[in-house]
Amino acid sequence: MASPKNLTIPGRYDRIREACDFVVAGAEEAGFDPDEVFRIQLACDEACTNIIEHAYGVEDAGEIGVSWEIKKGAFIIELRDSGRPFRPETVPSPSVPDTPEDVDELKVGGLGLHFMRTLMDEVKFSFNDEGNHLVMVKNIG
Repeated sequence: MASPKNLTIPGRYDRIREACDFVVAGAEEAGFDPDEVFRIQLACDEACTNIIEHAYGVEDAGEIGVSWEIKKGAFIIELRDSGRPFRPETVPSPSVPDTPEDVDELKVGGLGLHFMRTLMDEVKFSFNDEGNHLVMVKNIG
């Protein structure tokens, strides 16, 4: 088991790719196949986007701390920010169409949390004096 790898980026849209590339390198090191790596990358992208849009409310208002580690058969990603508190229980579940033919009924926005929960095995949020803390877990194997 290696110690966690850490990266801090400015909370800017043009830096999300850097965070995702960092997480992808860890997912590849953990041995995930390309499809799983893509899912992990998408969850990371959604999380970073939500931090910029909702925790900070404006681009470049703060930093995003990103870390990953491989531990006890799991790939663990942690994201931290010092923005407004996030309370996932206040986010309504999106109305997702039953069939691809109904995709036109899908509203834009509000799917980030849904995607994270669907793509990862575990998603946990907490908030304290230091800010928001998101943990996403993908089991290995």
